[in-house]
Amino acid sequence: MSTVKSAPLLQSNISEYPLMTRGKVRDVYDLGDSLLFVTSDRISAFDVVMPNGIPGKGAILTAMSLFWFKFLSDVVPNHLITANVDEYPQPLRKYRDQLEGRSMIVVKAQRIECECIVRGYISGSLWKELVAARKEGNDTVHGFTFPSDLVESGKLPQPLFTPSSKNDTGHDENISYAKLESMVGVDVARMCRDASLAVYTKAADYALSKGIIIADTKFEFGFKDGKFILIDEVLSPDSSRFWPVSSYKQGGAQMSFDKQPIRDYLDTLDWNKKPPAPTLPDSVIEASIARYREAMRLLTGA
Repeated sequence: MSTVKSAPLLQSNISEYPLMTRGKVRDVYDLGDSLLFVTSDRISAFDVVMPNGIPGKGAILTAMSLFWFKFLSDVVPNHLITANVDEYPQPLRKYRDQLEGRSMIVVKAQRIECECIVRGYISGSLWKELVAARKEGNDTVHGFTFPSDLVESGKLPQPLFTPSSKNDTGHDENISYAKLESMVGVDVARMCRDASLAVYTKAADYALSKGIIIADTKFEFGFKDGKFILIDEVLSPDSSRFWPVSSYKQGGAQMSFDKQPIRDYLDTLDWNKKPPAPTLPDSVIEASIARYREAMRLLTGA
């Protein structure tokens, strides 16, 4: 019998302010000199949004970002203004049922057009690129030379900053640091690299003490009135690979606190990974939300 009870919020509807973007998960409204982020319960896999969402997912992602913004504020300032609906502009307060627990008002920053990825362990696209490089007889990818005995999910000798191009609608593309410098300038590239590594190091050390390995994650940065700040979301299961310390074993794929149950289910179907996506069964939704909740519990105590 299904235990999925509450209906997911698949789309916000705020009529008083213009909708800037409706992404895979987040709806962004223009409030003039600030932005309203509403994190829906939509979920995507293989860059396709599923027709049914995960109840409560948006609230979990928001709570985790708020936790990390506070925890990391001594490393780099961020774009958060408030997540308290009582402090929102009056016209927004009548939408409390859509906004409570899943929204925040942030400054309107000039976004730096890159994804700032930090990897403490090798997995995902970088592992695939290393495998391909080894077939050509070398252990170098994007200017990094990896130990010859490094295996999938292995811990890297030190965390690596591996940026990618920014693509809001499809796959990001891994790029070299030199390419990033050519895109955003030497000084901005350095700021992105140094802040990303500092944020990752503090967060990863903390998470490890709570039983979670942050294998890799991605950040976004921007400028507000000339000040370099952390923007977007931060260190959630949607932007990071969280692995349980208890089951970690290098040499293959890892169990992770994310939407892997959805990917695994979709891989069993005869689906071409293009819209329209198939409806997810309740059992898959329940397995996914359980992982999100456990990550939040371990990291924040909530």
